[in-house]
Amino acid sequence: MLFNSLHFIAFFLSITTTYYLLPHRYRWVLLLAGSCYFYMAFVPIYILILGFTIIIDYFAGILIEQSVGKKRRGYLLISLLANIGVLAFFKYYNFLNDNLTLLFSNFGYSNHIPYLSILLPIGLSFHTFQAMSYTIEVYRGNSKAERHFGIYALYVMFYPQLVAGPIERPQNVLWQFHKPHPFKSENIASGLKLMAWGFFKKVVIADRLAVIVNHVYNQPNQFEGVSLLLATILFAFQIYCDFSGYSDIALGTARTLGFQLMKNFDRPYFSKSIAEFWKRWHISLSTWFRDYLYIPLGGNRVSHSKWYANLLITFIISGLWHGANWTYLIWGGLNGLYLICENTLKPITRRISQSLGHSVSKSIGLILTFSLVCLAWVFFRASTVDDAFYIVTHLFSNIRASLKIITTTNLGTTKYEWVVAILALITLFTIEYLQGKQWFRNWLNYQPIYIRLSLYYTLVMLIILFGAFSNQEQFIYFQF
Repeated sequence: MLFNSLHFIAFFLSITTTYYLLPHRYRWVLLLAGSCYFYMAFVPIYILILGFTIIIDYFAGILIEQSVGKKRRGYLLISLLANIGVLAFFKYYNFLNDNLTLLFSNFGYSNHIPYLSILLPIGLSFHTFQAMSYTIEVYRGNSKAERHFGIYALYVMFYPQLVAGPIERPQNVLWQFHKPHPFKSENIASGLKLMAWGFFKKVVIADRLAVIVNHVYNQPNQFEGVSLLLATILFAFQIYCDFSGYSDIALGTARTLGFQLMKNFDRPYFSKSIAEFWKRWHISLSTWFRDYLYIPLGGNRVSHSKWYANLLITFIISGLWHGANWTYLIWGGLNGLYLICENTLKPITRRISQSLGHSVSKSIGLILTFSLVCLAWVFFRASTVDDAFYIVTHLFSNIRASLKIITTTNLGTTKYEWVVAILALITLFTIEYLQGKQWFRNWLNYQPIYIRLSLYYTLVMLIILFGAFSNQEQFIYFQF
């Protein structure tokens, strides 16, 4: 079920209304049943995969808590192998098989392992990682094992963040399912406002930009220069508005029910360094890899060479998490190299920053960081490695001819849609800039209710009038 659909609006209204009409002791049943229905709206049979891992992790958590020594590690290992095994089979089986076929052919051998027509369960990487965080935290003693099977199942399947996060931790969410959530108008109001902002980013910006980006990236060899450069920059905003839009809707939906989920994005394109960018982008995944991979590897508490190896390993695996394609591995590795270079050059960049002054160095940092992120996005978006390298090597070629192509073709869209997209991006920049100012937040909070309502009403009208509803795009991160 897509958030940007009438099906979801009807579902959301019915679930939320019924939730507040029910006594607290029955609400978990409603939310679990609703979450099952939400997930089964995609591919019904795959609910069995979720059920399999939920059962294993539920009992593993209890056994881990009750055991000591090697038994505890053994139960944790069973849980992790079950989750990683499901993820590896559905997401990486054919990828590994294809690469084995290529490897064998180079030595004159045939690969007889069969290719399987497997449809990747939607959001598999997200709920798998959330389930893994549960047994790891129980093992570490940071969370109690959940004895209520229905509540644990709801922790994994809670519909607002089931298919694209944020990837939660048990100590943040599990207790909230036990706590009564009385109806509060402020929760409804703040949740709906956050959802509206998410819908604006998704249907007004991301889905509109998708038309241009797809037109160029689906056939990159037919373009060069400014066309490729513009499509790459627009993809940076498409994926941000698409994914952060989903996160806003997820957090807003949960908030209307009284639940607080972790913030997943914090204006990442205002970052002045790559390290800062990764503290602001997909925060739930970045912190997951930090806590469960990077730090256990030794983090930065080791020699410089080992530290840089830890960074590179973490980001390459992060790339692999996103998809079974070499493009994602290169994207992850590239971001890891960015951080290594940034740390290596820090003494030099610090001296340059001091000589240029705060304002100039901040502007240069913003532009340089955004440029490097966009370069990495080429590999994330391109269908193949060959396409990605073609785009990278032709970003600045034949500028005059590529400008003519843009003015004559509009890159698959209309001039009207270009104007709407540009104005929407300006709105995005303005609002996110103001969100970073304390004076603006204070000013808005103290405005009369009719002024605030008029602003929110304007936002809803912008969604209705300018949303790209005829081009209903699935959320990008649903494929992961």
